[in-house]
Amino acid sequence: MSWRISHKIADILNKGGDNAGIDRDAALALMQPELHSKETYALMETANRVSRKQFNNKGENHFHIGINVEACPFDCSFCSLTVKAGIFKEKIEFTSDEILRWAKLAESGGADALNLMTTGTYSFEKLLETGRMLKNEISTPLVANTRDITHKEGNMLLDAGFVGAYHAVRLGEGRDTPFKREKRIHTITVLKDVGLQWMNCVEPVGPEHDIEEILDLMFLAKKYRATYSGVMRRINFPGSPMMQYGMISELEMARMVAVSRLVMGNIPKAHCTHEPHSASLLAGANLFFPEVGASPRDGEADTEKGRGKGLDACKQIHVEMNWDPDLPSNCFKHEDTRLPKIAPPSL
Repeated sequence: MSWRISHKIADILNKGGDNAGIDRDAALALMQPELHSKETYALMETANRVSRKQFNNKGENHFHIGINVEACPFDCSFCSLTVKAGIFKEKIEFTSDEILRWAKLAESGGADALNLMTTGTYSFEKLLETGRMLKNEISTPLVANTRDITHKEGNMLLDAGFVGAYHAVRLGEGRDTPFKREKRIHTITVLKDVGLQWMNCVEPVGPEHDIEEILDLMFLAKKYRATYSGVMRRINFPGSPMMQYGMISELEMARMVAVSRLVMGNIPKAHCTHEPHSASLLAGANLFFPEVGASPRDGEADTEKGRGKGLDACKQIHVEMNWDPDLPSNCFKHEDTRLPKIAPPSL
C-alpha cells in the first residue's frame, strides 16, 4: 500500500506549512478529499504543526458569560434564544453578583479572557455598566459579544474596559438571519478603526452550507486580520428549524479548522473551535470557550447546567492533547504599532 498523497495536495501543504497563508484555489482543493483520506490527515497534521509552533503550544480558554436570556425578536434560525424557538418565555438577567462570581472563578482558574454575550435587544448601557464593574474587580481581558455598533459605541466599549469584541458574519447572513452582510462587515471596520481587537469564527457551519460560502468567511477573517478565527458548527437545539439539515461531525469541523488555519497564515494570535473537543486540537485549533449563562445552542437558561463545558473541563482537554493552558495568552500581548522614529539627517 502506498502512503503517498497526491502531488497537488503535497505542494499546497508544503507551502501552507511555511505559515505564509494559502490562496482560495488551494483552500478549495483542501476541502475536496474524502474525510478519511491521507490528504485530509496530512492537512490536519500540517495545521497542527503550524499552530503549535506559532502559538508556542499555548492552549487558550476564553470564558463565555451569556449575561441575559430573552426571546429575541430577530429570530435567527440557528439560535435557541429567539421568539420563534419558543424555548424561553421570560426575560432573565443574571445579576451583577452572579456575573462577578463567574468572572472571579474564571480569573482564579486562569481564563485568558472574559467574553460577555448579550442578545440583540439587550441594553448597550447595561453592557457598559457590567464592563466598568468588572474592570474594577478583575484583571482578565474583557471581550464584548453584542449587536452591530457605531464608532461612538466602539469608543464607549473601550472606555468601559473592553479590549476586544467578538463579531461574525454568519453563514446564511440575510437568509437565516434578518441582518445584512454589509452591515456586519461595517461593524468589523468600526472595531478596527477604534482600536478594539476583532475576534471571529466561521459559524454556524451546517451540512447545508456549500464550500464557497464557507471559504468566503475564512478569507474575510484573513482580509480584516482577525485576532483569532476558526470554525464553530451549528448545534441543533430541540425544535430547531435547522433540524432538517442535520449537523456536521466534529471530525468534519476539524478538517475545516485545519483549512482555515492554513488560510490565516501568520495573522492570528490563536485559532478557535466550538464546542470544545479533542479532534480540532490536532488540526490547528488551540482556543476553547468555556461557557456559563445564556447560550444560543442550549435550552437551559444557564448552559453550565446544560451543554456548556466548564473551564476545568476545557483545560483538561488541552492537557490531554498536549497543549499547555497555563502559559500566558498570545492574544493580549502588548504590541507597539507606532512608526519607528527616524533620526534627522546629518548636517
